[in-house]
Formats: sequence, structure tokens, C-alpha cells
Amino acid sequence: MGEINKQDNGNSKGTFEISVKFTQNSTWQGQILWIEKNQKQNFRSALEMLKLMDEALAEDTGESQEIKW
Repeated sequence: MGEINKQDNGNSKGTFEISVKFTQNSTWQGQILWIEKNQKQNFRSALEMLKLMDEALAEDTGESQEIKW
């Protein structure tokens, strides 16, 4: 992995680094890093990864009911 160059102009709500460790059952398993909050979360499928990203963005806007992060 290389160095991450993050340019924040104040409009950034969600920057995520996705690390896919395995591909089983026709989907991905790995880890997602939310750059702005420096939080990591494991995921077991591509759908779960997308839901985590959606929840993270909803948390930032105050729309989320349940937070997994």
C-alpha cells in the first residue's frame, strides 16, 4: 500500500479506504477505514460494506437511527 494523499477542502463527508482480504461466496470480505474519523470496521459482504458507508454518511448528517461504527 502506498501513502494516502488526502486533500480536504471542507466539503468531504466520507472518505473510505477499502481493503479486500478474501473473495468467498461471490462477494468480498475485508476491512473498511473511515478516514475522517479514523475508525475501522470489518465487513463480510459487499452489501454490508455499502451499508456501513451509508450509515457513516447518515451519522454525519444526523439521519441515522442505528450506528454500527
